[in-house]
Amino acid sequence: MTALAGVVFGLALAAPPGPMNAIIAEESVLRGWAAGFRAGLGAMLADVLFFVLALAGVVAVVDQYPPVRPALYVIGGVLMLYFAIGAVAEARSAASFTDDDRGESTGFRKTFALSLSNPYQIGFWLTVGVGLLESGRLDVLSYLPGGSESLAGVLVVQTGSPSLLIGFFAGIAVWIVVFPAVLVSAGRRVDAFAPAVAALSALVLAGFGLIFLATGALRVF
Repeated sequence: MTALAGVVFGLALAAPPGPMNAIIAEESVLRGWAAGFRAGLGAMLADVLFFVLALAGVVAVVDQYPPVRPALYVIGGVLMLYFAIGAVAEARSAASFTDDDRGESTGFRKTFALSLSNPYQIGFWLTVGVGLLESGRLDVLSYLPGGSESLAGVLVVQTGSPSLLIGFFAGIAVWIVVFPAVLVSAGRRVDAFAPAVAALSALVLAGFGLIFLATGALRVF
């Protein structure tokens, strides 16, 4: 039960729309499943790194230096806008889905860099992530996007358990395997799917980039 709860938690965190999934989608429809999987692996590797740092107590150091978070918002925002420009170029050049070589795949480096400068991801490991490591109880469904009070207490598991942590990362792994596969399958059926997804990815990255920049600026001033 605890391992299954970890899988649900990992899927719930990995699945919502955002900059990481935008890059995974772009890589999947333009370069095939392997490229999409590698992009997902970049984000997952960053989570593994944050997990190790949280285990060592290093991540908590970020909270001791208030200027760090605004700087991360600005860095993350600039990176997203830069990647959005690249996605626009990809959308213009993509006539249809292809799993052939369209140049070097940079999805892994993109998601890894964005994850390392993502205040939300760091914030998760400063709070919930640390809670996963400590012995106690976790109300899993209360952390789902759009979770309400009606879900409180429905799925409560013991934290600090190795099976919970294994399930958590297994859930993320399932997502980065299945999500690119679904996109590739759809892309092979509809030629217009690839440029449309690339364009949507550009919009998502640009939108989050502007939000991050605005948030960083507000925190500074």
